[in-house]
Amino acid sequence: MARSRTVTAAERNTPRYVVWELTTLCDHACGHCGSRARTARDNELALAETLAIADQLVALGTKEVTLIGGEAYLWEGLTELVAYLTRLGIRTSIQTGGWGVTPELARELASAGLRGMGFSVDGTEAVHDALRAKVGSHAAVLRAISAARSAGLNIAANTQINRLTAAVLPQTARLLFDAGVRVWRGQLTVPMGRAADTPDVLLQPWQILDVLDTLGGLQMAFAEEASAQGLGPDDMFNIVAGNNLGYYSPHELILRSDPGGTARHWTGCQAGVYTMSIESDGTIKACPSLPTAPYVGGNVRDVTLEEVWSTEPALNFVQNRDRSELWGFCGTCAYGETCGAGCSFTTHCTMGRRGNNPYCYHRAKTLAAEGRRERLVQVLGAIGTRYDFGRFEVVLEPLP
Repeated sequence: MARSRTVTAAERNTPRYVVWELTTLCDHACGHCGSRARTARDNELALAETLAIADQLVALGTKEVTLIGGEAYLWEGLTELVAYLTRLGIRTSIQTGGWGVTPELARELASAGLRGMGFSVDGTEAVHDALRAKVGSHAAVLRAISAARSAGLNIAANTQINRLTAAVLPQTARLLFDAGVRVWRGQLTVPMGRAADTPDVLLQPWQILDVLDTLGGLQMAFAEEASAQGLGPDDMFNIVAGNNLGYYSPHELILRSDPGGTARHWTGCQAGVYTMSIESDGTIKACPSLPTAPYVGGNVRDVTLEEVWSTEPALNFVQNRDRSELWGFCGTCAYGETCGAGCSFTTHCTMGRRGNNPYCYHRAKTLAAEGRRERLVQVLGAIGTRYDFGRFEVVLEPLP
């Protein structure tokens, strides 16, 4: 399983990878949920509409779809959609919190053609259950992982990294390895949705140094352990830096390269370059994580995907932007042209616009060498809608 979604030149300008939100109905109410999922939207797409969209996706060259929620398994018609996407030749997976993933459901979806499940595991039991506001959530997701493995599905795990989970990264890595997970992706918690309401849970920029150093050290330790035990590539534990985790640290290659040894580094946001997303009401975006209001690229009920993919500014802003978008530290950084200030959704939700990313290893390390660090202060709160955000300002202060 690939550890990086770094796109090749031949893959650009095609929505090869689509993340599709089927519903905002959820059996959790997680404190970091960007869509504030709990209840379903009133106008969510029906099964017949989704099948027609699937036809459009395959015509555009889509090769892989990840179905999300809320919880995708709470959406009526999931099995039928999975089977239809599979018949079209699209590799299909689901991202889930795992509460309702039973052995029976896992076998049913595997029979329909589902290839894999990604499970959200946010630390140890106490931390996970606190963040997900549900006692028993951690135990449930571990049972779900076991059910998915027994059904023959490929499995991966994802962890939101914030002040609570950062403290238990080594314990989280070990419990996931013991549970049979072999691909673990870390993603920074970003102040969007409910996470914007609890800024004290977010990491401060200087803490990114410890996080990356810890993950890099863990990857090396697991690699040495695997070598000592004579384990093959399929048994290796692969720790992946998510799109908003980095950048240009000494661990960049081992946390962003693939298991085959191909060296990779961050080459900029890929929203609308080879990714696209669809929300449960039909809203089209370049990336599922982007805040909705500034990035609506149309609605599948009004336009075809082909109409907007190459022409809608909200979808192709990455391909059309240049260095003039950068400001603050990123505007002076030598990596700026390649990096583009990192993850667009992270910068926009944190700073109120793209182009200046305080969550950067290279930036924090450079400032630390000068005896300084940055602290984020929230100056504008979110308004309480799905995929909303506020705004923070950067305070530059002496390093204690």
